[in-house]
Amino acid sequence: MTLRQYFTVVWRWLWLIVLAGTVAGGSAYVSSRSMPRVYQSTTTLMVGQKAIRDPNVTAQDLYVSQQLAQTYVQMATRQPILQATIEALGLKEDWTTLRGRVNASLVQGTALLQVSALDTSPEWAAAIADELARQMILQSPTAPEEAQRTKHRAFVEQQIADLQAKIEAAQKQVADLEKQLGEAFSARQIQDLQGQINVLQNQINTWQANYAQLLNFMEGGSPNYLAVIEPAQVPTEPVSPRTTMNVLLAAGIGILLALGAAFLLEYLDDTVKSPDDLVSAAGLTPLGAVARMRGEGYENKLVTARHPRSSIAEAYRTLRTNIQFSTLDKPARTLLVTSPGALEGKSVTSANLAVSMAQAGFKTVLVDADLRRPAQHKIFGLPNQQGLTNALLQPGEPTADGHLQATEIENLRVLTSGPIPPNPSELLGSARMQALLQRLKEENDVVIFDSPPALVVTDASVLATRVDGVVMVTDSGRTRRDMVVRARDALRKVGANLLGGVVNRLSARSGGYYYYYYYYYYSADGDGEQKRKRKKKHAEHSEKNGFLRGWFGRSREREPESEGEQAREG
Repeated sequence: MTLRQYFTVVWRWLWLIVLAGTVAGGSAYVSSRSMPRVYQSTTTLMVGQKAIRDPNVTAQDLYVSQQLAQTYVQMATRQPILQATIEALGLKEDWTTLRGRVNASLVQGTALLQVSALDTSPEWAAAIADELARQMILQSPTAPEEAQRTKHRAFVEQQIADLQAKIEAAQKQVADLEKQLGEAFSARQIQDLQGQINVLQNQINTWQANYAQLLNFMEGGSPNYLAVIEPAQVPTEPVSPRTTMNVLLAAGIGILLALGAAFLLEYLDDTVKSPDDLVSAAGLTPLGAVARMRGEGYENKLVTARHPRSSIAEAYRTLRTNIQFSTLDKPARTLLVTSPGALEGKSVTSANLAVSMAQAGFKTVLVDADLRRPAQHKIFGLPNQQGLTNALLQPGEPTADGHLQATEIENLRVLTSGPIPPNPSELLGSARMQALLQRLKEENDVVIFDSPPALVVTDASVLATRVDGVVMVTDSGRTRRDMVVRARDALRKVGANLLGGVVNRLSARSGGYYYYYYYYYYSADGDGEQKRKRKKKHAEHSEKNGFLRGWFGRSREREPESEGEQAREG
């Protein structure tokens, strides 16, 4: 598929895509708004005091703290911790229910532990997280030692202060002895002073070692130590439901599902919907596309006469011009309009094509050759007591004289079907029909036959061999592609000159690009419309002269300006 074909599919099913996205997004919004708001609060704990206080912490210390933190992650969601939390806070739920609202995780690369709790109340979420942390500390292996550690802390601090005082006094004595050593003259005095300095220095070294051990005891702590470093805060925004995210996600899923359904339906749909399908399905030349007409009844279908400035009338004029250009070498003066099946718009297309030919100045005859379900007398509001059947069955040489009926359109006469005969195929395939067709061709510029469907009966195939060109009408969204192929093969099998196809009842949804190409430009009013009307009149005049010159063998070619105007009209 080309990019334009993808766009056409999306445009054709845009209503479904928009509807699916809107319904999915709206449902997600309503569902999210009806859900209770859930808040999350987190307490952060540290495992091992040395991991955070000692600037010279080793990799082994950090590894031990992280391994212990992993153990505490598992402890946070176990029954002892959860049950103790429930009892401490007086919660009306069992520990298994609370476990679904609690989460513990380790901050990667650190000895920090995060305990989170969910609740519909932000205050309760913070309270549960803090209580979980407190219960973990109380039930940690080092908790019973805390009281004893507190008792020893004051004694250790006093010992550290005493050692620090002794070290400072000894260092002062060493400084005084070193001063005396510098003033001594005899070797004996120097030796005595140096001995005193060495004794004091050894004492200082001992005290400093003891001081370091006591300080490490005070600040290092157990690697299994657990403490809260960041209490839980009362959250202000809920973590669930995330209404905006839910709406966008649901709308996106709805749109994707609708797109998938659209392309699936498009793949399964084997009907002709646009002129492109005529080419891809049967290799037919697209001669035109006609939009769906408003109103019921045949009296509303003659738009080229009733509404000559409408976009649909312009589409029939485009069809007329394209037929001309497709037969420049050998102009088609007799045309057969058929369709693969019934009720696909061939009769309305035949009538409007005949009117557009007549409006261009061509002396035109429209023959209702559908002797099974005739419709032209209904479209033009004509009596049907006399017609084609009478012309073929009357004694003597077959002639349409006395059976042709004038219409309100200048240059257009209609030969209705007349009484429905018991043997339509035999009449249409008879020599008298051939003679009547030849006479009509000699007396008129254009003869258009409205024939029965090509796949329903053989009438169309019989007539197709006797006309200059055949136009196949398809109904957008109704005519199946295989029917177009079968009708094409049936007509070509008898040697018919199949000029191309027309897509009838084109809608904005199914036509896409073609609908706007054919109808948006021609639907405007005002100065632009008047200008196009003047151009159209000039083009129709040039078109008539060029067409007739081709039919009657005139050798002088058209002027370039006329061709340009005609091309713009098509």
